[in-house]
Parts: sequence; structure tokens; C-alpha cells
Amino acid sequence: MARALGRYEGPLLDAIHLFKYHQNVAVGEELGRMMALAAYDSLSIGAYSLIVPVPLHPKRLRERGFNQSLILARQVAKRHAIPLDFQTLRRRVHTEAQVRLAGKERTTNVRGAFAVKDRSRIESEKILLIDDVYTTGSTAMECSRVLMRNGAREVAVLTLAKTSG
Repeated sequence: MARALGRYEGPLLDAIHLFKYHQNVAVGEELGRMMALAAYDSLSIGAYSLIVPVPLHPKRLRERGFNQSLILARQVAKRHAIPLDFQTLRRRVHTEAQVRLAGKERTTNVRGAFAVKDRSRIESEKILLIDDVYTTGSTAMECSRVLMRNGAREVAVLTLAKTSG
């Protein structure tokens, strides 16, 4: 299951760009609070036992200076008093940025890019995976696949925005 706060257009798109590409962390924190407070069809945030942000590769983290998914996830975890784990799911391969790729290329790009560091931390957990934008779902599906293979009971995805395509 994947849900989003809104569509990747208009004011939400502008806010995400301010946050992600212009390093406006305060905007990101507010977007995370909005994610945490919203109601979603068939998804109750409080039903999950662990919040996990989509990780960045260390090289991309150094370039950007922050992980946007972690900033969003902190707000959701704080509001719902759900543990946050940003160390167990790792991006082990530095991949090309998904924004530059088309559908099938995105799937190929992230295949094998993620790994779980310590499966005991996610075994039997109901995980809410947090990311900023859902386009084709390739990143979310690959992260979910890796989490489930390593013992997670369930994985749902929550993003700020979903593209129209």
C-alpha cells in the first residue's frame, strides 16, 4: 500500500523543491508535520510499529547535506510516538538520481541498491516507509522487497507527493 499527502504539482511541488533542492529544512519539517497530521484512505499511521525513511547513499548525503526522507520521517514518528529507525535500511550502491530516468530504467537503477544491516531490528515489525515523492514506485518497491525479505511483517509507503504519471 502506498499513500501520498498530495499530488506533485502546484504549491506542494514548489515547497518540495524549496526543501530538497534549496536546502530549506524548515519547509521540510513543516511538510513532515503536515504528513503526520493528514488522514489517508486505508492507512492509519498509528497501526505501524516502526518508521523507516528511504536512505540516501553516503555520497549523495554529503552532496545534499541532509536526507529529506529522514526529516519527514522524524516528524511523523514524533507526532505518532512510533520508533524511528534510520540505520537498519541502507543504500549500499550509489545509483544515478531517479529523477533523470524513465520507468523501467528506474526499476533497474535501484535493483540491489538497498540492504538491511541488522534484520533483528525489523523482524515482525509493521513498517511505514517514508519518502518524499512517489513516481513509478521503483524505490519504494525495492525498499519494501528488501525489508520483507529480512523479516518485516508488513510494509506500507507514505510520501509527500505522487506524480500524475
